[in-house]
Amino acid sequence: MAEHRQSKKRRYVTWAVAGAAVVAGAGIAAQSSMAATTWPAQKTFTGRAFDTCTAPSLSTMKAWHTGFYGAAAVYVGGKNRGCSQPNLTASWVKSVSSIGWKLIPIYVGAQPPCQTSANPEKLTASTASSLGTSDANDAVAKASALGMKAGSAIYLDMEPYDITNKSCNDAVLTYVRAFDKQLRAKTYRAGFYGFTSSSAKAIATASNKTDLPGNLWYALWDKTNTTTTDWPWGSSQFTNHSRAHQYMVNSKEAHGGVTLTVDRDAWDAPVAITG
Repeated sequence: MAEHRQSKKRRYVTWAVAGAAVVAGAGIAAQSSMAATTWPAQKTFTGRAFDTCTAPSLSTMKAWHTGFYGAAAVYVGGKNRGCSQPNLTASWVKSVSSIGWKLIPIYVGAQPPCQTSANPEKLTASTASSLGTSDANDAVAKASALGMKAGSAIYLDMEPYDITNKSCNDAVLTYVRAFDKQLRAKTYRAGFYGFTSSSAKAIATASNKTDLPGNLWYALWDKTNTTTTDWPWGSSQFTNHSRAHQYMVNSKEAHGGVTLTVDRDAWDAPVAITG
């Protein structure tokens, strides 16, 4: 998803190396540390969303509000976030929300130790837990400063890696658990972006679900706008408005007379609470 948005070619190479409407809802499967807290009602968007590396200008967001897309994903932080965000301010969030956009916060946290690409922040077995906690604190601070309130979902971006490498995968899951546990301690919902062949698969197939994310955004570039018919795992997993699907990347398209290159997403999952 990222340089940090990687080019489509690079992401396919990495992937191969790795192993081939608003409603209130729950969407908190696997969120074991939420029970003692009174949570704001989940804000769920169901429909088509887009993500792009740099948050578009307010004028572009106004032009693109044609009804084709209803939500936009934005990179709120992380040391591995690759694009500058001159437009992404609290004022921008307030303005685009008032137009009717729903926003999806993405945080590009530490990446796996066995990942082949270079990243400013990589986790290790010894640092995974502490990094997960500190990155979650940073993610909440960044989202909150933008006006994304408690109860919002924050999606941790984990790019492809070799999940058959047990030590690497164990370290990643330790990091994710620490990140998610701390998000929930701050009353933010835990989401995860990853690939069906690797990072998302590691979450969906983990035997121990403790403190894993309750909302899964899976990258499967089959050009199919769905969160059900191509869902790769058990039908009982991530139900009740907890799935999103990145189904097309590098789509150059125009709406309202303005052209952007975006990735397309089918969305049925929580978004940010703003306003």
